[in-house]
Amino acid sequence: MNWISNYVRPRINSIFSRRETPENLWSKCSECGTMLFHRELSDNLNVCTNCDHHMALSPRDRFTALFDNGIFTEISVPEPVADPLKFRDQKKYPDRMKAARAKTAEAEAMLVAEGEMGRTPIVAAAQDFSFMGGSMGMFVGNAIIAAAERAVALKRPLILFSAAGGARMQEGILSLMQMPRTTVAVQMLKEANLPYVVVLTHPTTGGVTASYAMLGDVHIAEPNALICFAGPRVIEQTIREKLPEGFQRAEYLLDHGMLDRVTHRAQMREELITITRMLMGHPPAVVGDLPAPDETPAATPVAAADTAPDDTPSPDADTPTAPD
Repeated sequence: MNWISNYVRPRINSIFSRRETPENLWSKCSECGTMLFHRELSDNLNVCTNCDHHMALSPRDRFTALFDNGIFTEISVPEPVADPLKFRDQKKYPDRMKAARAKTAEAEAMLVAEGEMGRTPIVAAAQDFSFMGGSMGMFVGNAIIAAAERAVALKRPLILFSAAGGARMQEGILSLMQMPRTTVAVQMLKEANLPYVVVLTHPTTGGVTASYAMLGDVHIAEPNALICFAGPRVIEQTIREKLPEGFQRAEYLLDHGMLDRVTHRAQMREELITITRMLMGHPPAVVGDLPAPDETPAATPVAAADTAPDDTPSPDADTPTAPD
């Protein structure tokens, strides 16, 4: 028995071997390939710190960054029929829904909420591309109608963040029927003289682009977002011609008059505050003027001399519903 090979070497290797790194600590930028530490990426609103590529952002994370102190209240959405067509391809439709819910921890592809943004009361809706490609089904149609009705009832502007691959094929014609339904919901806002602002994120395509995503009073897009009905590859195969550089990207659409602004995600909140207050006829927002957190009585009084004043609002204030 060679004690050096059988005992000493394994012992040394076990001491100095590298520990396995959890996979969820790092994310790879799909644009430049840079490995980004998850906390740094989250603090930067899922924007690559190397190439400035805007990566996907979940509706809850988006609302946390949008609303004052990250406080918002979810608006309930009527549940549609679970599987109206009994659709099945490689998997049953209910199985796909179950997998999507387990992956995203959300019930469906759109989240609707209300709260204050720069002391401006608003209603907001956001699509989740991670949930079956953000596809527009009956639930998404119900969500937009619920958001519009809530905005009209409270006389608030509606801000919608779109991110979708189009209609949901598992619901067939029922998903296509959401195009006129959501158009009627947008018309309700216009008749009530309430602003409807659309933020188009990557990607916004198909029937979503052909309906509520392009009916806003103001259209803002995130940088380099793909915005189209049919994708560039389909168009190239159809017309058999090479498309211009950057075709159907946000900057190209801005140059050709289809968008009003292209705004970086870090400046999106301030941009939306300015636009909504202007459209609602409110005075400009005061920079840094956020609502203070709810005061909670201290268990033990602290002398004023022992503490320094702190005017920074706490993000941990009690909320009606706090995002996970």
